[in-house]
Amino acid sequence: MYEENYHVYGARKMWKEMGRAGHQVARCTVERLMRAERLKGVQRAKSPRTTRPKAETERPADLVERKFVAERPN
Repeated sequence: MYEENYHVYGARKMWKEMGRAGHQVARCTVERLMRAERLKGVQRAKSPRTTRPKAETERPADLVERKFVAERPN
């Protein structure tokens, strides 16, 4: 099943596919067996960051008037 799906399926999809095929097995069992065989599904890539804030844009006024100065670094 893993090879048929181009090594893409992770434990959840494998578990669902096995259920559809008539094999009743717990998801944790599928996870354990995949770990034992070192099989991993493909993860989706992060979506690109489309908005980059400029450093010189106006910030809202500090209405609380916080004047925090650290005495020493953590």
